Amino acid sequence: MIDLKNVTFSYDNKLIIKNLSLSIKRGDKIGIMGESGCGKSTLLRLLAGLYRADSGTVTLDGETEPEKISRKVSVVMQSPMLLPLSIYENITMGHKYPDSHVEKAVKMARLSGWIEILPDGLNTYLGDRADELSGGQAQRIAIARAICKDSEVLLLDEPASALDSENSRSVLEAIMDYAADKTVVHVTHQAQHLEGYTRIYTLKDGELKG
Repeated sequence: MIDLKNVTFSYDNKLIIKNLSLSIKRGDKIGIMGESGCGKSTLLRLLAGLYRADSGTVTLDGETEPEKISRKVSVVMQSPMLLPLSIYENITMGHKYPDSHVEKAVKMARLSGWIEILPDGLNTYLGDRADELSGGQAQRIAIARAICKDSEVLLLDEPASALDSENSRSVLEAIMDYAADKTVVHVTHQAQHLEGYTRIYTLKDGELKG
């Protein structure tokens, strides 16, 4: 389903990913660990079609063009981008989802309790105040957005890094319940977040080991 073949990527003349190859089958749960700055997020962006490899190929269900790959995946980045719109609009991103679909995503992302105490609920306008949200609130909005998109491939970059241990465990369990039949690639430096994964690799010096 996902195939990386001899992928190399550099940033500011620094080699980040080095001749990397990896095959991921449908339904696999792949964990990738590594120290901060080792290239985990870069690798995820290559998988998501957000970056184009310098050489080699990234293929998802036969697609090799990054723009087409990006339409086929859901992504939760460590520092998600929020727009000066309402919470609802930040989750749906212009798509017309049934209300029940959005409500389910909000519940699974553990956003319900916070949204219920807001005067305008899901329609609360973030505007320029998006930067005032806690990291955990921003990450949960991004998780709800990914769940709403409901792609067959879910890419996670430290999706619970801004949450305390109890909330982190709760959110990660919800994500894995949702993604039970989906393909997941999760990059993290916390081994406990990868329990039950199909394969776990370590990214070091631009190469996967494991």
